[in-house]
Amino acid sequence: MSQLSAEDEEELQSLLKELLRSTSDKISGAPSTECAEEILLHLEETDKNFHNYEFVKYLRQYVEKSLGSAVEEELKNSTRGEGQHAVGSGHDTLIHAVTRRTGDSAEYQQMMQTLKNTMIVVVESLISKFEEDQLRKEEMHREMDHSQSNIQYQYTDNCSDSDSSFHQSYAFIRQEQLQVLAEKLDSSKPKEVRFEALRALCCAPPSDVLSCESWSVLRRNLCAALMEPDLSENVLQFFAKSFSSSPLNVTREIYTSLAKSVESTFLTHKLSFPSGSAAVDINSPQISRLLKQIRLMNDFQKEVTTFWIRHPEKYMEEIIESTFSLLSFHHDRGSEKTLEPVHLLALLDIKATWFNKWMHGYYSRTVVLRLLERKYKPLVVAALQQCVSYSESCERFTSETTDPHPEKHKPGSTQRSIYSRKELEYSFFVHSLCVLGQLIIYTHGRNLFPVKIRKHKDPISLTNLVVIFINIMYRHPRPAHGDATHTDSLSPSCLVMEVLWMLCERTECAAECLHQTPVIETLLAPVIALLSGQQTKLKHPAATLILIADILARIANTDRGLALFLYEKSLVFPNERTSAAHVIVQFTLRLLDRSLPSLSGADASPTLCGAFIFVCRQMYNTCEGLQVLRSYDLHKSLSAAWKKISSLSERVPTPLSGASAGPSTQETQDMLVWEETLLDSLLNFAATPKGLLLLQQTGAINECISYMFSRFTKKLQVSRCEKFGYGVMVTQVAATAPGVVALQRSGFVRVLVVELWSFLECGCDDVRVVCPRSIPMDPIDRSCLKSFLSLVNLLSSPQSVWELVGRQPLANKSEYTLRETPSSIPDLIDRLIAVNSDVKIHSLFHYEQSHTFGLRLLSVLCCCLDSFLLLESQYNFCSMLLQNQRENVSDQDAGEGAIIVDGLSVERNHVLVRVSVVGGPSERRLPPRALEEGEHPYPWPMFVTQPPPPCYVLSPQDFHSDSQGCEISAFLASSREPKSEDGWLEICRKQFCKAMLSKPNTLTGGVLADLLEKTVSHLSSSASERFFSAPRYKGEEENLENVVLSPVELLGVDICVRYGCYLQLLKEDAMKDLILLMKHVKTFLSTQRITSSSSSPPLFSQQDGYLGHDWLASTVFLIMAGNTERSWNLLLSLSSLLTSAFIWPARTHASVQFPQEVAESGIGPVYWSTAHYVEMLLKAEVPLVHSAFRMSGFTPSQMCLHWLTQCFWNYLDWSEICHYICTCVLMGPDYQVYVCVAVLKHLQPEILQHTQSQELQVFLKEEPIRGFRFSNYLEFMLGLERRYRNLVLTDMRHIQNPSE
Repeated sequence: MSQLSAEDEEELQSLLKELLRSTSDKISGAPSTECAEEILLHLEETDKNFHNYEFVKYLRQYVEKSLGSAVEEELKNSTRGEGQHAVGSGHDTLIHAVTRRTGDSAEYQQMMQTLKNTMIVVVESLISKFEEDQLRKEEMHREMDHSQSNIQYQYTDNCSDSDSSFHQSYAFIRQEQLQVLAEKLDSSKPKEVRFEALRALCCAPPSDVLSCESWSVLRRNLCAALMEPDLSENVLQFFAKSFSSSPLNVTREIYTSLAKSVESTFLTHKLSFPSGSAAVDINSPQISRLLKQIRLMNDFQKEVTTFWIRHPEKYMEEIIESTFSLLSFHHDRGSEKTLEPVHLLALLDIKATWFNKWMHGYYSRTVVLRLLERKYKPLVVAALQQCVSYSESCERFTSETTDPHPEKHKPGSTQRSIYSRKELEYSFFVHSLCVLGQLIIYTHGRNLFPVKIRKHKDPISLTNLVVIFINIMYRHPRPAHGDATHTDSLSPSCLVMEVLWMLCERTECAAECLHQTPVIETLLAPVIALLSGQQTKLKHPAATLILIADILARIANTDRGLALFLYEKSLVFPNERTSAAHVIVQFTLRLLDRSLPSLSGADASPTLCGAFIFVCRQMYNTCEGLQVLRSYDLHKSLSAAWKKISSLSERVPTPLSGASAGPSTQETQDMLVWEETLLDSLLNFAATPKGLLLLQQTGAINECISYMFSRFTKKLQVSRCEKFGYGVMVTQVAATAPGVVALQRSGFVRVLVVELWSFLECGCDDVRVVCPRSIPMDPIDRSCLKSFLSLVNLLSSPQSVWELVGRQPLANKSEYTLRETPSSIPDLIDRLIAVNSDVKIHSLFHYEQSHTFGLRLLSVLCCCLDSFLLLESQYNFCSMLLQNQRENVSDQDAGEGAIIVDGLSVERNHVLVRVSVVGGPSERRLPPRALEEGEHPYPWPMFVTQPPPPCYVLSPQDFHSDSQGCEISAFLASSREPKSEDGWLEICRKQFCKAMLSKPNTLTGGVLADLLEKTVSHLSSSASERFFSAPRYKGEEENLENVVLSPVELLGVDICVRYGCYLQLLKEDAMKDLILLMKHVKTFLSTQRITSSSSSPPLFSQQDGYLGHDWLASTVFLIMAGNTERSWNLLLSLSSLLTSAFIWPARTHASVQFPQEVAESGIGPVYWSTAHYVEMLLKAEVPLVHSAFRMSGFTPSQMCLHWLTQCFWNYLDWSEICHYICTCVLMGPDYQVYVCVAVLKHLQPEILQHTQSQELQVFLKEEPIRGFRFSNYLEFMLGLERRYRNLVLTDMRHIQNPSE
């Protein structure tokens, strides 16, 4: 390269010249050559296109060509000498080392010297050419005007860095010269002199001009020149240059001067607004000059927001005030309308981008709103007047066939020079609409209303404004075909929709503007008219109704809007007051049935129907919305429509290859879209517990879950109104047997297991060998946490565990290949939990991490006692864990020594204690999983043989309190023969509440047993309280010999007896009595079960009766202190009461008391009734907890189902469990709902904390409910009863017909 050919030199010159030309803006704005050099030296940091310059690419290729072999040799030497795994601190250290050695090499020195010599030749050649060009230009200027030769001179500065030279020329100007220019620009000078002075001024650096002493004189003369047609172009050129390179304290003066000049021009010339067929020609000199000036102002308006916060507020206020002053200009010429600055500004910035930017930041927004309120409210009045005038003009032309606003009324669509009166008015309308839309989304902007305008008696309020907007949308004359309504961003309907969307997104704004009765009446007026068989005034009903549905859906998506739709009876239809929800759902059903004679067949399209179904969906995917809409059986109509379109789509022939795509192809595509719309709508019933039951009743649950899975795998949003994904819906579905079966059939479970395995065992590939992945410090690595929580959600309920694991043995293979991936839950248990052989250990890449994951999952699963009983009876994992503990000793050969304390032994110890010791927060102690500092990091004894170490069992409370002095005990003893059943129950409830609030410790032992027995006896003997038919069962003990309890039930009996002995309520030989009771219960309940009528195989949980343990029967047995006869009589009487349907899950399992389809559904009333109302009340009473569940992807219904199924065992102390049973029996079944809400309210601080750490599910399942006392929350529950009993208890009484 040291010997350049002429072609090489020419190429380098052109590349360097291109680089300098691309960066000329940055260099010319520099105040000195030092700054220019600094800009070039840091060009790579400031210019995002740096690496795209051809000169930079040329240098990069040259460096690679010169040093490539040297760098490769250094890399080989570095890795050969120290090994690829030992390169210091990593990849960066290797790079630094190679760079340092390469920089010291001879090749580098030679390259730099050659490059330096070459560039000196190229730069000197460029400089010589530049000087020749400059001399030639100066000669031309000298010929034109000799005076110009004294204005400019060349200043050349040579600066060097790293032995390289760089030369550049800049034009500077002295203060004396600026003084001369200021004098020459005086209005008294000849026009030619002023013109040349302006040209010279434009060539000077703006920083020198704006900082000179004569700037004030210059500015005055420039403003005067701006008024003259021949000079204004040069003045604008100088102003534009100054705007881009000067500080705000100077540019604000230029801007205000420009604004005053424009205002003065309008005041002087009094431009007329076109009338009739006249138009405005923007190419006329006067209009063109004004447009250029306003365009420059508008560009500054949009850019100034990026830097005015760095300057005093008075500068910003001066800019804003001068703008408002200009836009407020109004020339009073009587009835004749004049052209005003705002009309030209609307042509240039039709959507008021400048105002949007000014309102975006709080710093400028406060000034804008303050000035509008105090001084420039006429701006708001003018904008509102224009919108009202446009609305009235549309109304006048509604009945006419001619279009009041022709196709060309959107000035921004094409480049033209002629604009009619209508187009100018429309531009002003769009500008005004956008300004008002920005104003009303802020509180102080809304405070500007109501506004008084001309020709209107009453002021225009916010509600009136929104109604005006909606009416503009209604009367928009554009047709719907071609999607013009949506694609044309300047159409009235599209503009109004943008404003309404902004209002919907802001809670306070929506409450003040949209959630008002007149607005809802206006939106639903066309709907009510169509329902009443009347013709609407809409020119294009389908397109307008779709827009209406869009706004209604956004309103219904907010809590306040939903409450307005459901409970505000503000509409008259047909002759009575009703709520918006009823009107919308009736209209939707009529659309589905195509029974709207006022709407033509083409208008009643699936798109329109789908839009209104989506509105209904925003209501029925909430508990309160479903409660209101349930009577319409919308799920049945949707299901019927889906089955119809599904059968049609199956008959569509498969298109042949080579066949042309005709109308039939489009019709097929439309059918598929409509089918997906219906499936999506049905799927959203699964968002609530009761909705999931309704979905299961339609028979479309499998197809809906498959559709959800297809969207879930693509990570698609649930809907445009939904902030979260499908996580909550998956969790809701997984809580039920039919739901989890549908998830398994869709492939969801398999994908979840495979994804977990890839994260856990495979992990992501290391980017570099020299920088390996860090070893995870948490028991569950963050990369696996999401999969772990998904598994917890999936297996949260015992029904899901039964369906996915029941009767499926573990593989226990003799050999596992490293590429063998689990694909089901039993496979996962086999590989991660039941690691009981060396083969399984060696098959895991990360044995400790993976087995720890499995043990953590097992711990969470075993928190549900029914799930634990199934896993233990089926896999006997307790013995396996104990064996693993015994083998984990320091001397394995001898089989002796202390147990090694490591992560796995600590996890196993925790799981074994958890499943072996039963009790509430003050009855058992679980060993921690973390080690402690000090000499003994784990002071807890290891659990290696049964029974567990005694330190994990706490001293029990005394439950045999003396009943003397207990008022309720005295009351029970004195009321052997009550005169009035209702009176006795009312007194008993009052006595119970009094005792709970004052002396809750007296309600234990025999007192509670007597209270339960007496209460159930009175309720079951009352015809009004007896809900189910009286049981006819006479169980003889000799008939029970053939009754066999399942392994699950026997394990449950063992747990109950151990817990009863610990509480000192049972004796050691109580097991046979409890087994006898269980046989009685099992025999009795078997007579209450339906026989399956379905041809398809029933769910696993429906095949052999109730698969779980009967925890209520065991609880009653303990309350009765092991008395089998009293326990059985109590349960038999309880079975006729409504309460038994909720506190006794085994009672209602596949019960004959329900319709056949409900009994076969595998979903119990505890889920679709109790849990449903828990979610509903939680949203109203404890909204933070409800939101926390939504954010975590977990559902309150799953946790409540868990607690209630096992009667709060392991979560509450025994005394509180007894209070729960007595409260529900005595106070009413709806108290089961209030209890759950009270518990979640009690846990609110912990729930919010663990939601942030993404472990809410694990916390709620593994941790007991500490500190909860029924006595502390009884008043809260009594308040819930007063507010919600009429709703909750009424619905509970209809459980025999849940779909009604």
